[in-house]
Amino acid sequence: MKDLFNKELKVINTGLQSFKDTLDDMNVKAVHVDWKPPVDVDPEATKVLKKNSNKIDEANKVAISKVLAARPMLIGLDIAINVIPGMADNMILHSGPPVTWERMCGPMRGGVMCALMLEGKASTPEEAEELAASGKIEFSPCHEHSTVGPMAGIVSASMPVWILENEEHGNKAYCTLNEGLGKVLRYGAYGPEVIERLKWMEEIMYPSLKRAVEKIGKIDLKNIIAQALHMGDEVHNRNRAGTSLLYRTLAPAIVETEDSKKNAADVLNFINGNDHFFLNLSMPVAKCSLDAARGTKGSSLCVAMARNGTDFGIQLAGTDGEWFVGEALVPDALYFAGYTIDDANPDIGDSSITETAGLGGFAMAASPAIVQFVGGTSKDAVNYTLQMYEITMAENNMYQIPYLNFRGTPTGIDVRKVIEKNALPFINTGVAHKNPGVGQVGAGVLNAPMDPFKKAYVGLAKTL
Repeated sequence: MKDLFNKELKVINTGLQSFKDTLDDMNVKAVHVDWKPPVDVDPEATKVLKKNSNKIDEANKVAISKVLAARPMLIGLDIAINVIPGMADNMILHSGPPVTWERMCGPMRGGVMCALMLEGKASTPEEAEELAASGKIEFSPCHEHSTVGPMAGIVSASMPVWILENEEHGNKAYCTLNEGLGKVLRYGAYGPEVIERLKWMEEIMYPSLKRAVEKIGKIDLKNIIAQALHMGDEVHNRNRAGTSLLYRTLAPAIVETEDSKKNAADVLNFINGNDHFFLNLSMPVAKCSLDAARGTKGSSLCVAMARNGTDFGIQLAGTDGEWFVGEALVPDALYFAGYTIDDANPDIGDSSITETAGLGGFAMAASPAIVQFVGGTSKDAVNYTLQMYEITMAENNMYQIPYLNFRGTPTGIDVRKVIEKNALPFINTGVAHKNPGVGQVGAGVLNAPMDPFKKAYVGLAKTL
């Protein structure tokens, strides 16, 4: 103590950032600690969760072990109404928590209108809009049917879907085929070229892929994702490596089983020209893995984060499928030429299931190149991942990050840690135009809103 003030002072600042800025101006060495007080929540809920902390910890060990042990395999393709649980001819599945037509955002409305025209239930956008508002169409979240969908997440009866099975636990997951970027159904576009592409996917690409997967038998998607992380993907907004690895797996079987040389070439060229093709497999991989933990009584593990462009909803392993919902936020984005934040719709899509499983924004340290698409710097990408270790239960035993000396990705969001550390899950995402019919206008990043986590924290306490 006697020598303390005879040495150069070094300051650790845990207050406002401005305190550290003042010290910088005075040339005093200082480090700012990124710390926040716990979130203000119902004190009774905190008492209940602390009283049951051992019980919750044990439940979480069971839940996260199921997630890490999952073995999701691609086992085939089929038409949605044939395989998706509870699917009906007059039903349209959508991303995020439940939402009515009246509250649907523009891109989701556009996707619904496109699906109704694709199904032959309407011949014009006007007819489709009238039918959607009539009450004759049933809307339901993809997540409630073992399904996930990017952006608007629209799935209608005749759409082809991937079929995944978790060999460790026996549960399945489903997802549509990826259309590519730009003016596509999932971003709310519904023009003739959108429907023409979807018809080609249904009539040419789907049968070709179905035969190829049948010939192969099954494809280990978890292994592909692990390799893709080593090759610069985070398998949410960067899927170049994942798509390439899938292409190498499928190409010989497509050539061997496709009678038409032209069709084989067209299918392979479509996959080759669509770096996001693997996204619609990385999503159900995450869904298949996390769903195995559902129903783990007392667990604070988040098993779904999903957005419908109006609301942001989450579900916990220990709260019986209940949705905890808050307002969806607008991402901090890089916009395509001619568009600004004024054109952007709030965050939308089930693709944040990747972050929920320790991929996407949680694995950005594996994918520094992603910042060219969503904004920021390579250092930011690393820091996003490091921050997510603070709110998760485990480090993934399969998904590893070379830059972090092959440390496993942060996996298993614990709602208690989100509240206690006042730190929110980080998501990277595409941005849709707020009006139906336009499509994608950019890509960016954001933190999940706090409100759903506060509600889930209280909801878990009520179950205990």
